[in-house]
Amino acid sequence: MLETAWEDALQLLPSPQAWSLYLICAVLIGMSKTGIQNIGTVSVPFFALLFGAKYSTGIVLIMLCMADLIAVIYYRKSLIWSEVTKLLPSALVGLLVGLALGNSIDDRIFKLAMGICILVGVGIMLWSSRQTEESTEELVAKKWYSPLFGFIVGFTTMIGNAAGPALSVYLLTKRMSKLTFVATGAWFIMILNYIKIPLQAFVWQNLTISGLLLNITSIPFILLGGLIGIKLVKVLKEQHFRWVIMSLVIFSSLMLIIM
Repeated sequence: MLETAWEDALQLLPSPQAWSLYLICAVLIGMSKTGIQNIGTVSVPFFALLFGAKYSTGIVLIMLCMADLIAVIYYRKSLIWSEVTKLLPSALVGLLVGLALGNSIDDRIFKLAMGICILVGVGIMLWSSRQTEESTEELVAKKWYSPLFGFIVGFTTMIGNAAGPALSVYLLTKRMSKLTFVATGAWFIMILNYIKIPLQAFVWQNLTISGLLLNITSIPFILLGGLIGIKLVKVLKEQHFRWVIMSLVIFSSLMLIIM
């Protein structure tokens, strides 16, 4: 049975080009968890191209869960736990809404939904960049601000593992340092990703043994990406760090719409 599952895993990537793209995306996922958070979003359209939109979310989820462990272990002392608890209740509601919607649409519409989720994040990021520091602080203080972003993050991570843009906007408006930014985002997303495992396994049924075996091959490349991400966080200046995040989100959203 294991041999059959392994053969099925190998058939998921039928060419050297597909393997190369898959492993490059694994490096990007590792980097996204320990360094440049939204660089993992760049891999979303590539995974959809390799595996199909909905099935790809199951493949990516396990890779993200493995990468999450690297991030939370390394940045365990830098998070702001109160920000996680502010977002979590409404994020769980967003997860359930995304679960119900994703279970009732075909793969083509699912891919479109993934693209829209990222574009919404881009729109929020561009809007936030136009706000003055005073208006941003006033907005952040509103009681609905954290629940709204929690819902958006929960919904977008369920639909396409595409929560990075909205979460980045939320954390950036909180004026966190880059280490606190990465740590808080990593812990929050890890909690959501591990909650998603039974939902995708038993409701969407897109987690398979062959997919899990394929995920195992990516572990060294996720670790490599994690190390690269740690180095980048130390090298990049705060302002450059913010602009890199915004640029990568816009790029990845355009890729998903065009491809």
